[in-house]
Amino acid sequence: MRANPGGQIAPAQVVGRDALIKRLWRVLERQSLVLSAERRMGKTTIIRKMEAEVSQKGVLAFYRDLENVRTPIEFVEVIREDVQSALSLRQRTAQGFLKLLSTLGGGEAAGVKLPEIAAPSWKRLLEVLITDLMREPAQTVVFFWDELPLMIYNIRNSSGEQTAMEVLDTLRALRQMHGSHLRMVFTGSIGLHNVLTSLKRAGYANDPTNDMLQEDVPPLDPGSAQELASQLIEGEQLNTPDPQHLARAIATAGNGMPFYIQHVVDRLTAIGSAIGAGQVEEVVQQFLCDPQDVLHLRYYRERIATYYTSAEQPLALAVLDVLAATSPAIGFSEIHSGIQANPKTADSEDEAVREILTLLQKDHYITRDSQGNYAFRSSFIQRYWRFARGVL
Repeated sequence: MRANPGGQIAPAQVVGRDALIKRLWRVLERQSLVLSAERRMGKTTIIRKMEAEVSQKGVLAFYRDLENVRTPIEFVEVIREDVQSALSLRQRTAQGFLKLLSTLGGGEAAGVKLPEIAAPSWKRLLEVLITDLMREPAQTVVFFWDELPLMIYNIRNSSGEQTAMEVLDTLRALRQMHGSHLRMVFTGSIGLHNVLTSLKRAGYANDPTNDMLQEDVPPLDPGSAQELASQLIEGEQLNTPDPQHLARAIATAGNGMPFYIQHVVDRLTAIGSAIGAGQVEEVVQQFLCDPQDVLHLRYYRERIATYYTSAEQPLALAVLDVLAATSPAIGFSEIHSGIQANPKTADSEDEAVREILTLLQKDHYITRDSQGNYAFRSSFIQRYWRFARGVL
């Protein structure tokens, strides 16, 4: 296998995810899913591999990246585009959808772009379109929707909080309406809770995913991470006296995150001499100091400015600064003492700190162990944060 950092990984080249994917299919037999993980953990790779397996599962599946969808009617358009091919194969058409579109003044039945006059009726169009798809013969339909939280965030910005709430409520109603035969898988680079939190501040009281199972995508286990590194070392024909030792060093340095492992191996290909663990550490240092930010590590700082309120931001930064300078994990009282030493957060109340700790856990910055102590979830990100923030 050749290194392909940031590129689309072929389903046959996905390493170490078989057990997780088997579990996800088992969950989908009974309910829909929200996949959560920190960025670059391989969520998209997992659902693309699942999409490739649908013929073995006897389900009808659709994958769509929703990152660039900014209005509800655009959402309806991409779903229509996806399901139309399936309806055609069954020698069926979206009769209910076309009839409703006609009453709304829609002209082109075959076109994908819906007329502007249909935009206010997006909710009814979506409901009828899914109903058309779900008609006999009975077959489970799975929508793999990547970056759905980002789409909801975009809709909130373009059409307002109320419309974003209605999209989420409509999707939940469709899952309830079509019961055992309709499944949805939500995933994305931002957590759905980030968007829901902002909507709740605007008065949204519903829980639109309480019928879905939240499943975390963890790093690769050490054995799988080493196997991925070994395959890449072999594929790139790296010059090393001890391939297994090098694979262990790469897997450890990359924290079991496939994206980092791929990048480390790719950078090592530029070394002409024999490669050992020392070169792996040098490459990691280069990435941490890289002004071009090839690994997109600045995202971990930027997302706080984007998704946290102005009141939450200084406290979140202070907590991460304290934890970046600390190893091993520490308890609440030590974190609180560190925060009080920062003039910007010296007056923070206990409950505000606890709420930030919970939010940072949901956003996969930190983890909490069985003793109640906190630490960075990824030592790689901890090292970056320490360097970028000048935390000693």
